[in-house]
Amino acid sequence: MRPIRNSAKAVIIQNEKILLTKNQDDLGFFYLFPGGGQDHGEELKDAVKRECLEELGEEVKVSELVYVREYIGKNHEFAQWDSDLHQVEFYFNCSLTSEEPTFLKATNPDKDQVGVEWIEIKKLEEIRLYPKTLNKMINQSDINIHYLGDVS
Repeated sequence: MRPIRNSAKAVIIQNEKILLTKNQDDLGFFYLFPGGGQDHGEELKDAVKRECLEELGEEVKVSELVYVREYIGKNHEFAQWDSDLHQVEFYFNCSLTSEEPTFLKATNPDKDQVGVEWIEIKKLEEIRLYPKTLNKMINQSDINIHYLGDVS
């Protein structure tokens, strides 16, 4: 059994669009919030900054915590390969520090990551975004502190 893993994620909204990593698997494209695992001895806000540099190639300013989600793999659609994963995800409001980001300097993108994309908030329901629960919350401008528990 693996230990519980913390993950720090960025919610970057600008001009009615949200910045997501674009990924590809056997089913096609899917989107994730930029971010990833917290290293031992690293604060969550520093993890978000590091992960955004790795995945976006851009620095971010980290603001307030807005969502906390648990992912218990055995309870979700990817249980066949994620059943022993238990992850606590911390989502922070963030903003890009560059006024003209290029997204060309990603140093360590995820293995399925094929790019970065601004998606119109009103079109979130049209894409495969994980976690799915955040589609509706962001569409409703419900960006306040929420403990979401173990949801898809």
